[in-house]
Amino acid sequence: MASSFCLHSFAVSRAVKQAVCSLVLLHKFPSSLQPNYCISRTFAFACASASFAANKELRSPDLVALEYADLNLTDKISQELGHVRIRQHVNPLSSSLSVPAPVPDWSEVFRDPTLPLMVDIGSGSGRFLMLLAKQNPDSQNYLGLEIRAKLVKRAEFWVKELALSNIHFVFANATISFKQLVSIYPGPLMLVSILCPDPHFKKRHHKRRVVQKPLVDSILTSLIPGGKVFIQSDVLEVAIDMRKQFDSESDALKHIDKVDPSVLCDGEGWLLNNPMGIRTEREIHAEFEGAKIYRRLYQKKDSSKLEERLLAGVENPN
Repeated sequence: MASSFCLHSFAVSRAVKQAVCSLVLLHKFPSSLQPNYCISRTFAFACASASFAANKELRSPDLVALEYADLNLTDKISQELGHVRIRQHVNPLSSSLSVPAPVPDWSEVFRDPTLPLMVDIGSGSGRFLMLLAKQNPDSQNYLGLEIRAKLVKRAEFWVKELALSNIHFVFANATISFKQLVSIYPGPLMLVSILCPDPHFKKRHHKRRVVQKPLVDSILTSLIPGGKVFIQSDVLEVAIDMRKQFDSESDALKHIDKVDPSVLCDGEGWLLNNPMGIRTEREIHAEFEGAKIYRRLYQKKDSSKLEERLLAGVENPN
């Protein structure tokens, strides 16, 4: 994340600005900073928390605005797209979502289609991925797969407004389209993220959850050695379900703390910190409400070991 930003440049609530102003004065920051409200983002979040403690006006959307302030996207869609009403739950098993998404011409959507690729499955509004793309314009490409068409349309509009050439969004059912999309990408697949997916709470709807064996297999065969899978959820049941799917692939994957002992986990094996350095909107809302975020980060082992395992499976199908 950027080390500082100016509140005058972004659409954050009056409550946040007032809290920032008050705390700047309270902590006696240099007077040169005060007229422009230019502060570190870490300090801004401290201000926001203090504002909430002082008065109950602060809401989680204010924290979302702070997290994505560098994008400055507010009101940019009002005239061209209008208000985007979001359907929260979609059935990925419906016949209308069973058709594979067309594979784009990668040379048209990315300035350099050979750069390492990150795929975010269930990219939502896309702001999380856009901020990453803005921060890494020359080193990585970003692909968001989203099952709600209106969100994809709005995200692509924002990408054009931001003039980003290393990010693209596709309206797709990841279960159906992931393998086909990434198999034709010219560069290496370095990272796949599945962040706070739809929990589909009812037992009869668990089959709608995105992390199923076919998708896991597609991810494993598509990642390059050393590539990573990052999963998280604020719903423990869903987090455990995803974790079981990837933990069961121990021949192909290692959890990151086994690769790098400096990465800290709690007693249950969940990451203590967000390795991305940027929170998703759902993550912000959940933490604002006091929920815990359950995270796991896996790294793919050497490809020869995976090939041996897959070959053994073919030779001994039973």
